[in-house]
Amino acid sequence: MTLAEWCVLGTLLLYLSTIVAIKWIRFRGFDNSRPRDPAFYEDALAQRALGAHQNGIETFPFFAFAVLLAEFREAPQRLIDELAVLFLIVRIAYVLTYLGNRPTLRSILFSIGFAINLGIFFMPMLKRFLPV
Repeated sequence: MTLAEWCVLGTLLLYLSTIVAIKWIRFRGFDNSRPRDPAFYEDALAQRALGAHQNGIETFPFFAFAVLLAEFREAPQRLIDELAVLFLIVRIAYVLTYLGNRPTLRSILFSIGFAINLGIFFMPMLKRFLPV
């Protein structure tokens, strides 16, 4: 497996762990028979964790598809790997800023992550202009 493919797994685990962490921290208040109970998410931190989790679900498919498309179309693997690692780092920072209630920085990080995804996605089209 390539480093970029491991980053796809890391991105998946990141968005899963975001919500698992808040459920574990507030274990006594979480009712597994009602996992989507709005009352559990009344706390501000729980709301932000849920938001970060949902955003992770929304961004994951495009990232995974972009990585696999770039690899399938034989874009420079080193560059795919570097951008995938950068995306994962940006996503970790994004989750931390979401949980830390830093909306402006969070929006900036989201935009950077989206730009990285676009770069990976369009890499096969631009591969003849890229360094090997």
